[in-house]
Amino acid sequence: MKFLLDTHLLIWAVTEDRRLSVRALNLITDTRNEIFFSVLSLWEIAIKRGQNRADFLYEPRAVRRALLDNGYQELPILSQHVVDIDSLPPIHKDPFDRLLIAQAMAEGITLLTADATVAQYSGPIQLVR
Repeated sequence: MKFLLDTHLLIWAVTEDRRLSVRALNLITDTRNEIFFSVLSLWEIAIKRGQNRADFLYEPRAVRRALLDNGYQELPILSQHVVDIDSLPPIHKDPFDRLLIAQAMAEGITLLTADATVAQYSGPIQLVR
């Protein structure tokens, strides 16, 4: 299967954070699965790190390097992803999460998330807690 990690999951995977559930870890490390990260997540890390958010104190270049070194595939942001946001119901207001959802839907990749609000969207989204 193909999985797109939301930003928190990819940070937790790279930093081996204990908040990464066993279920998520098993899906991420299963060699039969293809794991993707969105360039959006690196953008989110860079922006929130610049705001000194305690949960985003990671250097985005180091995170990117770790993701690539671990075989994760980079998913660019396409104009189709951006315009698909307007078809999403207003369940969640976070623009980063909404674009990740639109990317997953457009690409037919299952979005893995630990966020129950994100998991309320219909489509290829899997809650992993």
